[in-house]
Amino acid sequence: MNKSKWMGPTHAMIIVLAMVTAGKVSLAAESESGPHGAMPMQEQQQRLDQLIKRSIDPPSGIDPVAWATIYMLQGNELTADRVALGRKLYFDTRLSKDGTLACATCHDVSRGFTDHRSVSEGIGDHLGKRSAPTTMNAALLQSQFWDGRAPSLEEQAKLPILNPIEMGHPDAASAMAAVNTDPAYAELFRKANGRDPNYEDLGRAIANFERTLIFLDAPFDRFAAGDTKALSPAAQRGLALFNGKARCVSCHMMNSSNPLGTDNLFHNIGVSARKQNFETLAGQALAVLKDGSNTEELDKLAVETDMSELGRFLVTKKREDIGAFKTEQLRNVGLTAPYMHDGSLKTLWDVMDHYNKGGETNAYLDGGIEPLNLSESEIDDVVAFLFSLTDARFGAQNEAALREQQAQAAKNRPFRDNALAHRDVLPFEQRVLGSAGLTQ
Repeated sequence: MNKSKWMGPTHAMIIVLAMVTAGKVSLAAESESGPHGAMPMQEQQQRLDQLIKRSIDPPSGIDPVAWATIYMLQGNELTADRVALGRKLYFDTRLSKDGTLACATCHDVSRGFTDHRSVSEGIGDHLGKRSAPTTMNAALLQSQFWDGRAPSLEEQAKLPILNPIEMGHPDAASAMAAVNTDPAYAELFRKANGRDPNYEDLGRAIANFERTLIFLDAPFDRFAAGDTKALSPAAQRGLALFNGKARCVSCHMMNSSNPLGTDNLFHNIGVSARKQNFETLAGQALAVLKDGSNTEELDKLAVETDMSELGRFLVTKKREDIGAFKTEQLRNVGLTAPYMHDGSLKTLWDVMDHYNKGGETNAYLDGGIEPLNLSESEIDDVVAFLFSLTDARFGAQNEAALREQQAQAAKNRPFRDNALAHRDVLPFEQRVLGSAGLTQ
């Protein structure tokens, strides 16, 4: 990477409040945080107004027919009234039992529509087991949550509200009772769906609002459209590596019909293998799930217990899905650190180091994960490309995130293992031959 181009003021010098400059959001000094570290809800909504127009038209870059037939749930098509209801609910802390969390707490507009935590914090300072994925572009994914346990945005939206350590309402009736303390909701629900407030329509409304959070206008898109100057030389080299030696495209294919950079499948890349005994956890899960489980019970296992590390296995109970998690989208990835289902990789350099050494060896490791033999400059180039996937509306925030991650990576690269990456040693050597390996 050309450091003279990318290096600049320290992160501390550029943390700032959002303002509009030439139609794009830039950063200035952040206001005080609300509960759980989130930006206060009113300020988040002001920032959102700077980012998107209130429109129910198909988003730019998405085929209108696909938008209407693939990405929309039949019977819950976008209307202005449904979006307005969903937006109010998304930012409403009544959805949590103690009144401290909204959807926007863990999916904060100012923090890449996530929370920048390794694992999310719920009511009573409870910590879950997984990192909060961004709600940006979530409408374009084929399933929701890291393990795909929800088939739609509508189903996903309802589960955190009833999870004991997330938003904490004991049941749908409790959640609706809290919502109905605001008399404005009665008319909003009737305008949206012609019915009195109910929990199904609550989930449908939040899903409709989230379908407006499409951010696909990045330098990469301008480059793909023919603007050869849209990407830096480092990012262009990174793109070639992404599609070639680095093998990212194997799971993160990106084209006009699949703009997110995900195969929507589930893979064991070894993240959990650093700290978990998969066989023991799988046995525990099968014992719990032997009589079947409903969606809410499965949600509790995934969020509250160490069985979370089994990933897709909790949903399918298939051996090949042990430790497998969804291939996340790469859009706006520079804004959504930390990475992986457990937030264990703090920077994109950590992500590249993890893949470069071939992940973490375990019996269920995906067969496509192997050492990549990338040099330091090649890793820098791939990271430069990944930062080019951020929507132009977040330009200044993306630059700040790049500098912050650069500073972190310069101090600490805990997952770098050049011996494994360059095949100077093989993963089984220490396990079979001892710490001295073949020199013994």
